[in-house]
Amino acid sequence: MSDPVSQFEFLCPADQLVVDQFIELETRLDDQPCWLVATRRPDGPRAWLNVCPHAGRPLNWAPNQFIRDDQGQLVCAAHGAVFETDGGQCVAGPCQGASLKAVEVIEKDGQILRRVEG
Repeated sequence: MSDPVSQFEFLCPADQLVVDQFIELETRLDDQPCWLVATRRPDGPRAWLNVCPHAGRPLNWAPNQFIRDDQGQLVCAAHGAVFETDGGQCVAGPCQGASLKAVEVIEKDGQILRRVEG
């Protein structure tokens, strides 16, 4: 990748992301602290703002504690909305059809990095 390193923010070591497991990562967007939910898919890492589109609440039930269904999909702890993990679309629950807000991440040199707008 030809992007300068300064355009990326380190989020975590790449080995912390496991397929169909979710972790919470802290970052800053618009100069405000915020939390992401991240996972690994077979074709690479995924991350979204840790905010359910139904009621604006965090998806986890405790710090870094997320619920998965039997298919490995992310389940909102507050109201049970179910999100597929390729694109973050809600496939069941109160906000069906809505999507989580994706945050662009890449894996490079054993690190998970977030693209920072220049």
